[in-house]
Amino acid sequence: MSFKALSEPYQNSGSQKRDHNNHCFFLQSWTTRSSPVSKMTTLEDTDMHTFGTELPAMFDGVKLAAVATVLYIIVRCLNLKSPTAPPEITCQDTPLSRYLLKSCPMLTKEYIPPLLWGKSGHLQTALYCKMGRVNTPTPCGVRKFLPMHDGATASFDIFEARGEHSTGDDITMVICPGIGNHSEKNYIRTFVDYSQRQGYRCAVLNHLGALPDVELTSPRMFTYGCTWEYAAMVGYIKRAFPQTSLVVVGFSLGGNIVLKFLGENRSNQDRVLCCVSVCQGYSALRAQETFLQWDQCRRLYNFVLADNMRKLILSHRNTLLRLNFSNIGDADLGRLYAATSLMQIDDCIMRKFHGYSSVTEYYENESCVRHIHKITVPLLLVNSSDDPLVHQSLLAIPRTLAEKMPNTTFALTHHGGHLGFFEGAVLFPEPLTWIDKVIVEYTDAICHWEKKRPACQRSSHPGIDSCLQSTALTPSG
Repeated sequence: MSFKALSEPYQNSGSQKRDHNNHCFFLQSWTTRSSPVSKMTTLEDTDMHTFGTELPAMFDGVKLAAVATVLYIIVRCLNLKSPTAPPEITCQDTPLSRYLLKSCPMLTKEYIPPLLWGKSGHLQTALYCKMGRVNTPTPCGVRKFLPMHDGATASFDIFEARGEHSTGDDITMVICPGIGNHSEKNYIRTFVDYSQRQGYRCAVLNHLGALPDVELTSPRMFTYGCTWEYAAMVGYIKRAFPQTSLVVVGFSLGGNIVLKFLGENRSNQDRVLCCVSVCQGYSALRAQETFLQWDQCRRLYNFVLADNMRKLILSHRNTLLRLNFSNIGDADLGRLYAATSLMQIDDCIMRKFHGYSSVTEYYENESCVRHIHKITVPLLLVNSSDDPLVHQSLLAIPRTLAEKMPNTTFALTHHGGHLGFFEGAVLFPEPLTWIDKVIVEYTDAICHWEKKRPACQRSSHPGIDSCLQSTALTPSG
């Protein structure tokens, strides 16, 4: 139909209706083509349709980027790309060291932690702190109490061997746990059970004030380097079992105590076959300086440890304040409530148990670094590179000692955290850890080494220090 026809009269109603409809359609089409606003609306509708089809693809890209970021963080935090390797061993080339490396394959082969999380020192440490160990056994022991000269009461548990040792000898492990720990902790129970099955009697010190159901009998708790309770336990074992030889074992803070005990008095090394120290920092003064740093979240660990220590001290506040000869007052407890670091707690409470005038003096006198060079029995020092509590700078102490002393072996693992050292394939750890096996393996090797030595050179002889030095420096025949 032409535009001209629209101006002519309609012939009938039917044609009029059809022409009217055609007329409206034509005008609508003409208006749409002629209006710029209509053209813009059409373009906008087309763009929105195009953007709508691209929106899911954009969201998919964001999701992929988020997943990639999370995976990157997981790989970095879990340290998944870190390779497994044998421990780094530092020692002098002596007949004893060659014998130990040959007899202790755990020290020369790869330590393989659980694949998904075991390469993270933080997760190893966290699992140790929360669980201790998995499928923990419950060894049966006898608890002993000994009165101390200042009115305190030392306590320790004795666990008899569940078989004969491979040498046929009577050997007792005298064990000192970590800070605020005791014989009921899972990692101690696991190690004791394994040692019992290998023919060792075990004696485990309960740190003064650590047992929840044992009250203090004097205004004093355990401290970083006080060896009084440990010395009392060792003395009791020597008297009760006159034929036994001793293996000294210390975990974390306990490692500092046992090394200080052996080094501060030469007679303390009598009848001692060897000593093993695990995951300690060697110098309290230098360690506390690193505890104030944020790398490896060390400042956060410091806060958590301080909080646990504060709760332990406050659980005995009635005893600490009630006794007339206590050095702790209400002002000290007030400072304790506000403390956010171990150094602050040591300054307001711990140093006063032994009358130190400053926390610096307390750290200098309580650290084993002043005594460790006096130890002459075979000594194994174990640390982990990813231990978040022990700064790398502190590891120069055991490394230097092992380079200078023929009786010392320093083993540094790449993974393990603080007292973790879990082993496993992918996800689930094994009940027995790498460090449990290493301690027993090293001790077995030393026991057999001592068994083959001349009687004048064995550890029960007063001249053990000179005999060991000459043996270590004499070429093997």
